[in-house]
Amino acid sequence: MGRKKAALSGQLADMDLRLLRVFKTVVECGGFTAAEIQLNLANSTISNYISDLEKRLDMRLCERGRAGFSLTEQGQTVYNATLELISAIDQFKNTINQSHHRILGDLHLGFAEHMLGAHNSGIVKALDRFSQLAPDVNISISIMSSDEVISTLLNNQIDIGITVTHQSYPELTSLHLFDEEMLLYCGQSHPLFIREDNISAEELRQYRFVESPRLMPGREIHPEMKLWNKQAKAHHQEARATLILSGHYLGFLPRHLVSNWGLDNDLRPLLIEQYGYSNQFKAIWRNRQKNQLIIQRFTECLSESTI
Repeated sequence: MGRKKAALSGQLADMDLRLLRVFKTVVECGGFTAAEIQLNLANSTISNYISDLEKRLDMRLCERGRAGFSLTEQGQTVYNATLELISAIDQFKNTINQSHHRILGDLHLGFAEHMLGAHNSGIVKALDRFSQLAPDVNISISIMSSDEVISTLLNNQIDIGITVTHQSYPELTSLHLFDEEMLLYCGQSHPLFIREDNISAEELRQYRFVESPRLMPGREIHPEMKLWNKQAKAHHQEARATLILSGHYLGFLPRHLVSNWGLDNDLRPLLIEQYGYSNQFKAIWRNRQKNQLIIQRFTECLSESTI
C-alpha cells in the first residue's frame, strides 16, 4: 500500500486561513451557537465551514451534539497549531508595519454596552483620527457587558476593551477615558416613587433589588448594600431597566442612559447623595500584543481625543 497523502500537501490558501480562524473562534466561544454573534454567521454556515475544514485536513476536529461541544485530540492539535500560525502572520504584519509607512492588519475593539450617548465624542474622535492614520486596518467592534469585555480581552478575543474595571490586572495597561454617574432608581408604580428622600436604610431593605455588577458580593460600594434583598439579576442595562420599570425592583442605571431613553418621568432616582456613585471607564489592553503597532496607534488616538 502507498503512503497516505498529506492533507495539506499544497499551498495554504486564503480559504484555509478563513476556515482556521472560524474554527479558532468556535473553540474559544465554546461551540457553534455561542460563536454566531462573534462571527456574524448562521449556525448552519459555521457547521459547514467546520465540516469543510475537517475534510480539508482529513481529521475529526470536534464533537457536537446533545452532549455539547468538545475538541477531539486532533482538534486540540489543530487549535494549538492555528494559534501559532495566526501569531506568526500577525508578527509578520507587525514587522512590515514597523518598516513601512502603511499600517496593515486588524483591530478588534470590545465596548461595554450603552457607554456612548453622553460620552461618545472622545471615542468617535479617536476612531476618526485612527481611520485617517491607518485606513488599511480592518476594524471590528463588539458590544458586550462590562465583565465580558475583561474576559474576552484576557482570552485574546479582542485587542482593546473599553469598560469599567473593578480591579487591577498586572498583564493589562489602562487609560482613563470618562466617568459615568450611576443612580439608584425606582419605577413609577413602585411605593417609593412618590416618597421624599426621608427613606431609612431599614425601610429600603424591605424592597427587592436587581443585582448589577457593583451589587455583586465583594463589589458593593456601600456597606448597607450587602444587606439588600437582591432577588433578580440583570447585568445588562436594558434588562435591568425593564425590571425596574415593572415597579417591583430597585436598581442602578446610568443617569445619561435614563435621559437618552426618555424615561425621566418613568424612573426616579433615590437617595442620590447616599448611594449614587461614578463608574470610571477605561481603555484596557494587554501589555504584550502581536499587533503592537496598531494597538499603540489607536491608544494614542484615544489619549489625544480625551484631553
